Amino acid sequence: MNASSVTARNAAARVRGAAARFGFGWLAALIAVALAVILAAGVYLYDHSRRDLIAHGVSVGGVPVGGLHEAAAREKLQRVLIARLDRPVTVRAGSRSWSLGVREAGVTIDVASMVARAVKVSRDASILTRTFRGLFGGSLKRDIPVEASYSHQAIRNLTAKIRAAVNRDVRNASVQPSATGLTKVHSRPGVAVESGRLGAGIEHALSATGSLRTVQVPTHKIRPAVTVSQLASKYPAYIIIDRSAFRLRFYEHLKLADTYEIAVGMQGLETTPGMYSIQWKQVNPPWYVPNKAWAGALAGTVVPPGPMDPLKARFMSFNGGAGIHGIDPGEYGTIGHTASHGCVRMRIPDVIALYSRTPVGTPVFVA
Repeated sequence: MNASSVTARNAAARVRGAAARFGFGWLAALIAVALAVILAAGVYLYDHSRRDLIAHGVSVGGVPVGGLHEAAAREKLQRVLIARLDRPVTVRAGSRSWSLGVREAGVTIDVASMVARAVKVSRDASILTRTFRGLFGGSLKRDIPVEASYSHQAIRNLTAKIRAAVNRDVRNASVQPSATGLTKVHSRPGVAVESGRLGAGIEHALSATGSLRTVQVPTHKIRPAVTVSQLASKYPAYIIIDRSAFRLRFYEHLKLADTYEIAVGMQGLETTPGMYSIQWKQVNPPWYVPNKAWAGALAGTVVPPGPMDPLKARFMSFNGGAGIHGIDPGEYGTIGHTASHGCVRMRIPDVIALYSRTPVGTPVFVA
C-alpha cells in the first residue's frame, strides 16, 4: 500500500470522528436547553402557585400570618386582630385617668390592605430566592404595622379635657400684706400638657395590639419668673397702714424698719382700705382743697404753704387726693385717733424720715 492511500484513509477517519463529536455535542446542548426550560417552567409554576402565599415569619400587628394564603390571612386578622384592638385606651396622669373606647374613637382597620402588604413583602425578592425559601424552609422577619383610622376630633376632645384637668398656671412668688405684717408667698412652677405628644401617643395606642394600651400624659414644667429669693430686691420699700391700731409700718426689703403713730380719716371720711402705691411726692406742698361740703368756703381753692396750710413738711399721694402728710405740732394730739378727712397724718419729724426712704411706686396697703 502506498503512502497516498494511507493518508486518504486517515483523513476520512478524522472527518468521521469530528462528525460524531459534533453530533454528540449538539445533542447534549439540546438536552441541556430542554432541562433548563423544564426547570424554569417548574420554578415559574411553583412560584405562581404561591403568588398569594405569605412567607413564614411575616406578621401583621404582631399576629403571625406566615404560611397563609391571602384569604386565610384576612379571615385570621378579622378574628384575632379586631379582638385585640377592641379594648379602650387608658390615659394616666398621676392618680387620674381617662379612657377612650374604640367605638367612641371610631376606630376601623383596613385588613385587606395590610394583607396585601404582607403578600407584597413576601414577593419582594427574586423568583429564585422565593423558590429556594419555599423549598428549603426559609423565613422573613417582618411585621406589618396596623393600618387604623380613627376620629381625630375624638382625640382632640380628649386631649383638651386632659389639658384642662392637668395644666396648672405658674405662680410667681409674691407678698401678701395684712394689718400686722407681710407674708411671703412662695412661687410654684406651672405644668403644661404637651398636646402634640399626647395626641400622637393616643393615636399610637389605638392601633396597638399588645397587652398594654396605656398612655402617660407628657408634661413639662413652667418656671416662675419671680422666686421667693428675689422678693426682697423687688420691694426696697413697703408701707402698711393699720387703721385700727393707728400705726404705719415701714418695711425695707420686706423687713420691718420702723413703726410710726398716725391719725386716719374720721367717720364718714374714712381712709379707704385697699392696695395702693405712692403716686407722687412733694416737699412743703400746697393744699388743693377738695370741692366738698366739709371744706366750706375753701372748697375748690388752693392754700399755699404757710400757717393756713394743714399739709406740713411733706406729702406722699397714694389715692388721688388722699396721702400721707405731716401736721402742725399743735395738732399732734390727734395722733392715735380718727381725725382727718381721709389722709394719714404724721408728726413732722416722722413724715420727713419716711419721705426720704419712700420712692414713688412704693406699695401702700391700707388695712
